[in-house]
Formats: sequence, C-alpha cells, structure tokens
Amino acid sequence: MRSHAAAAHHPLSRHHTRRQNGHYVFAMLVGRFLLLPLGAVIALVWANTAPESYFRFSVPVRFFVNEVGMALFFALITQEIVEALMPGGALHSWRRWSVALAGAAGGFLGAAGVFLAIVHYRYETMLTTGWPIVCAIDIAAAYYTLKTILPRSGALPFALLLGIATDAVGILVVAPRHPVLSSHAGGVTLLVLALGLAALLRTMKVRVFWPYLGVCGALSWMAFYWEGLHPAFSLVPIVPFLRHEPRRLDLFADPPDDDAVHHFEHEWNTAVQLILFLFGLVNAGVQLPGGYDTGTWALLVAALVGRPVGILLAVGAAVAAGLHLPRRIGWREIVVIALASSTGFTTPRNRFRSASSAAAIWDDGLA
Repeated sequence: MRSHAAAAHHPLSRHHTRRQNGHYVFAMLVGRFLLLPLGAVIALVWANTAPESYFRFSVPVRFFVNEVGMALFFALITQEIVEALMPGGALHSWRRWSVALAGAAGGFLGAAGVFLAIVHYRYETMLTTGWPIVCAIDIAAAYYTLKTILPRSGALPFALLLGIATDAVGILVVAPRHPVLSSHAGGVTLLVLALGLAALLRTMKVRVFWPYLGVCGALSWMAFYWEGLHPAFSLVPIVPFLRHEPRRLDLFADPPDDDAVHHFEHEWNTAVQLILFLFGLVNAGVQLPGGYDTGTWALLVAALVGRPVGILLAVGAAVAAGLHLPRRIGWREIVVIALASSTGFTTPRNRFRSASSAAAIWDDGLA
C-alpha cells in the first residue's frame, strides 16, 4: 500500500498523469470541434486587454493563415462536396444539388438587398460599394456549427455547396475590378497547366495526395494569387481529379480510412483544426468599446436577417418548382442551415475598420 502511494507521488508518475490529462483535453477539443471558437474567444479577449500586442502578432500572421493554411481546409470540404454529389451520395441528382444553388442565390440577393436598402434609407450611399461583403459566407464557422449540431444528415454537404457557390460568385464579381498583381498576366496559363497536370496524374492512376497538393496545388495557388482571386480556394479545382467514393449519409461524419486520399483526410483533420484555431485567433480580434455606424448596422442586419430569409424563400420556391431536398433534410434542417450561414468570427465592425475598398472588405470576409 505504501509503495503504491509512493509511486503516485513520484515525479515521473505526476508527469505521466499531466501528459495524459493534456492529451485528453486536446482530444476533446478536436473531437468536439472547439478549437475554432476557442481561438476566436482568445482573440476577442486579447484584442480588448492588450490590443497593441494582439495586432502586432495577428497582422503579420494573417496572410499565411488566411491565404495559405485555409487552402487545405477548403480542399477537404471540397472533397466532401464532390463525394456527396456522386451516385449514392447525399446530394446526388441535379434535383437535389440545384436546391443548394438556389439557396445560395437567394441568400446572396437577400443580404445585398437589405444592405443597400438600409444605406439608402440612411442617405449614406457612399457605402453602397461595400455591398459584396454582406454576401460572403464564413464557411469555416458554418461548417463546424453544423458539424456539431447536425453531423449525420445531408445538411452539412448542402451548406458547404451553398457557401462555396456564394463565395465563388462574390470572387468573380470583385476580382476582375481589383487584380492583386496586374503585372502578372500568366495566371490563366498557370491554372491551365495545373489542371492539365492534375488530369495527367489522374490518367496515370496516381492515388496519393501529395503530387496533387505539392505540384498542381502550388501552381493553382500562384495562378489565383496573380489573377486577384482568393488563394484559399486554389485547391478547389484540383480536388475533383482525386480518387473519390460516394459519401453516404451514414458515413458522412467519418469516412472510412481505406485509401490514400481518405487516409490523408484522417491524418490532416487535426492539422486543419489547428489551422482553424489560428484562423479564429488572427481574425476575430475586434475592440468592442464604441458605437456602431450605419455601415456596421447594415452589415449585421443583412447577415442576420437578409441572408437567412433569402435562403429560406429561395429554397421554398425551388421545392415548389419541383426540385427535391436532400435525403434526411426537412425544413427544420433548412432553417438551421440558413442561420448557420450567418455565423462568423470576423465581425462587420472589424471588416470596415480594416478595409479601405470593397475588394479588401470582401477578402476580409471570405478569409
């Protein structure tokens, strides 16, 4: 008995216990998808208690997190969408996936319409050029909100397709007017080269992920950056060339680790959550004291009212026209999706303060 007590108080035993507790806490944070909100909470507290040190840290890191690290996150959710669209997947058939596109259009128009109505009502028409920001959906926040609430339903791929479509349209609206590096005209050539190499790898039946990521993904990232498109989406056109299997509803939350691509998905799930922790940490810091101007209120109302109402009306019209909701999705899930699409860890006030043009504001919202 005495020997057991002595062993329990041994320094090595205490170290082992602390290590086990640390592993348990980390596993809980990852398993319950809490790293993203944790990063956002830390950023909010840090920015309001020591703003100088927070912004000295977050500003230099923001580019690498938003433009480079988030590309991996969007690659993984694109894989989920592609597999959900395949025969046997949750969104298979055009009558199902087109409902998500209709919802994206409704949310886009609803948010933009409410924003423009408010700024015109307040006679601050100079703010109208910032309308694209209200159309951006924080896909990372929506993804983990639904992953927690509705992990085993068609709601997750539905919301991801809705968010990707919305943000893609916004990029196409803004980017041609605001190229990042106008002196580089070879972006399209690089993208074509990246897609050609990805098609060649697919023809050669290359199943490992790394050639697609390291070669094709790098070329696509440079192409997006040079053309003024958001580099975080650079892996989206590459992912369809990977090997895929239909992702059925009962397997959606945890696909089988039975090939190289899904092995990569399992191995990098933790890494992506760490990236999302940094995403929340470098983007969610906003100083709260002070009033809210017309632009901030317009953005809030557009995101919290205009977008979800627009999504619900558009989905209702699509269903009335003969389209079908995904399996295991009813109106309760559609309402949750509409509200989740309005969540985010970058506040409108922070976006207006940190941007000087509609293009910069849009980029801040998408990142």
